[in-house]
Amino acid sequence: MSATDAQPHELPRQLPRGVRIGYGSGSVATGAFGTVPGLMLLPYLTDSLGIAAVLAGFIVFVPKAWDVILNPIAGRISDRTTDPRGPRRPWLLRAGIALSVAFALLFAAPGMATWLEAAWVLVLFLGCATAYAFFQVPYVAMPAEMTSSYDERTRLMTWRVAILAFTIMLAGASAPAIRDAVGGRDGYRVMGLAMAVIILVGTVGAYVGTRRAPVTAAQPGAGGLRDQLRVVAEARDFRWLLTTFVIQALATGSMLAGVDYLAKDVLGKDGASTILFVCFVGPALVLTPAWSAVGTRIGKKRGYLISSVVLTAGALLAATAQSAPAAVVFLAVGLVGVGYAGCQVFPMAMLPDAAAVDARRTGSNRVGVYTGVWTAGETLGLALGPGVYALVLAIGGYRSSTDDVHVLQPDSALTAITLGFSVLPAVLMVLSLWWLRRYSLDSAQVDERVTA
Repeated sequence: MSATDAQPHELPRQLPRGVRIGYGSGSVATGAFGTVPGLMLLPYLTDSLGIAAVLAGFIVFVPKAWDVILNPIAGRISDRTTDPRGPRRPWLLRAGIALSVAFALLFAAPGMATWLEAAWVLVLFLGCATAYAFFQVPYVAMPAEMTSSYDERTRLMTWRVAILAFTIMLAGASAPAIRDAVGGRDGYRVMGLAMAVIILVGTVGAYVGTRRAPVTAAQPGAGGLRDQLRVVAEARDFRWLLTTFVIQALATGSMLAGVDYLAKDVLGKDGASTILFVCFVGPALVLTPAWSAVGTRIGKKRGYLISSVVLTAGALLAATAQSAPAAVVFLAVGLVGVGYAGCQVFPMAMLPDAAAVDARRTGSNRVGVYTGVWTAGETLGLALGPGVYALVLAIGGYRSSTDDVHVLQPDSALTAITLGFSVLPAVLMVLSLWWLRRYSLDSAQVDERVTA
């Protein structure tokens, strides 16, 4: 049976390990793109191109805001795609290659007037965001069409998040190291090219690795995109889950944007950016399977709640960065990493549950629209994170500079760097739990509704 011939009731409850790994390899592309701009783009604009923090935050935010509009459209298009390879897989290859090329150019602005360099970054980041939408949305839609099992989706997400965590560590640790080893703007150019290669590897891996995946044919619901968005918005459990995830994406986006500033200006240690990333992702690599086991034992919602609390505790501990030894800060970031692993595994496994329940209930496959809205929300949160962090820097009086000028930051800026990295994300994490507590789908409900 071909991928496009499979019907919903014929989906397997367990997938071969090769398919799990193949699907998970797409996180090499999403992890690299999701990590490096959030980590490096704001410092590149403020400390290399000399662009003011507020304008730099705007440049980082606008392409992501564009994605919020584009992602549901990309989902709708992938829902209606007809291809012998399946409705989603062709988009992985097309968009992934485009993303790789655009990313290689993003940090390669030639020497021009400052406003032209700002325009270069804005246009290329818009290109990256557009390509990423057409990769990420079909990619996230695939699990709901690959298996009908509540627990198998958790196992599938375990592979995805484990590979995602490894990629975050690889990209997040190596990107600053490459930049610093080469130095200056050439360092950013070489770093951008290296990350583009990583994105391309993930793209090809996901495309080839899912060639045997039992993906159903898309069956888009009737009505236009607006009608389907209205139906998705009325799915209560999806709405609570999405709101939780968006607020948490805002929190992690703020922390990610602050890593380089915290390492350089507060800790003042060579290689601290790389150490922070290893501390963040190392625990996630080890404990991602443990979070999966926790979810199987006590349920995804409870596991999500516990992991959120762990992340919050680590963020609050990081608030001591200006006075505590660096080892305490590294420990705090390690605790954040433990929680972050669960905060990725559980919502990613809960999303296809909500989408699959809707598909079985209505007879219409709106998975692409669901994941388009989901990715739009995640993108919005991750975009607002650096934007809010840049605003905190501006309020604290952060002084922008260029590569050949060293600027001493005032105490108010150091405080802003620390609070934006710690207290702000912690408050957002606690706020997100107000919506998580309303989510109601569990194993019994999902399996009952899916098999009904």
